Amino acid sequence: MRKALKPAFVATIPVMTGYLVLGFGFGIVLQANGFDILLAAAMSLFIYAGSMQYVAIGLLTGGASLLTVALTTLMVNARHLFYGISMLEKYRDTGRCKPYLIFALTDETYSLVCQDELPVPPEGRKAYYFLVSLLNQCYWVIGSLLGAAVGTMVHFNSEGIDFALTALFVTVFVDQWLTAKDHHPALIGVGASVLCLLIFGSEQFLIPAMLIIALLLCLYKGGKNHA
Repeated sequence: MRKALKPAFVATIPVMTGYLVLGFGFGIVLQANGFDILLAAAMSLFIYAGSMQYVAIGLLTGGASLLTVALTTLMVNARHLFYGISMLEKYRDTGRCKPYLIFALTDETYSLVCQDELPVPPEGRKAYYFLVSLLNQCYWVIGSLLGAAVGTMVHFNSEGIDFALTALFVTVFVDQWLTAKDHHPALIGVGASVLCLLIFGSEQFLIPAMLIIALLLCLYKGGKNHA
C-alpha cells in the first residue's frame, strides 16, 4: 500500500486542483441556498457525484418528488453504467476494496484507473486503484467543507460557480486526447454527443448518446480485434 501511495498522489494532483475548487463551489452554492455544513459533508461522503450534487441543490430547493429525483439521478449518472462495464476485468480481483471502488468511480477517477499503463507494477495495482479513489474523494470532501464554511462567513453572488464542473470535464478530455495514441474513441464520443444533442435537445440527449457511444465503441473494438 505504501509503495502505491506516492504514484497515486502524483497521478491525482490534477484532480486535486479541480476537486478542491469544484467542491469549494459546491459548498458555497449549498450554503447560499440555506443548507448547512453537515449536509455538505454528508452529500460528499455518501453521494459523491459532483454534477449530481450540484443538480441535487435545485431538486432540494424545488421540492422535487422522489420519482423526479430518481429519474434525474439516473439520467445524470447514466454514463457510470458504461464506466463500470469497462472496469469489470480491472476490478475483478480487488476483494474487499471492490464495493468502495465501484462507489468512488467518478469521471476523473475513471480517467486515471482505466489506463493500461499505470505507474505501479501489476502486484501494486489493487492498492493504486484504492488510493486513487480514496484521495480523489478526500479532495472533494475537503473542498466541500471549506466552501460551506467560507459560505457561512462571506456572502456573495454564487451564480456561475457550477460551470467549473464543465471546465474540469473539458480539461480531462484534453489531457486524455494529448496522452492517447488512438483518438477514434474520443471522436466517436464527441460526434455521437453532438448528434444526439441536435436531435433530442439538451434535456434528453444524455442517455441516447451513451447508448450510441457504447454501441459504436463495441463495434470499433470488435473491428480492431479482428483486424
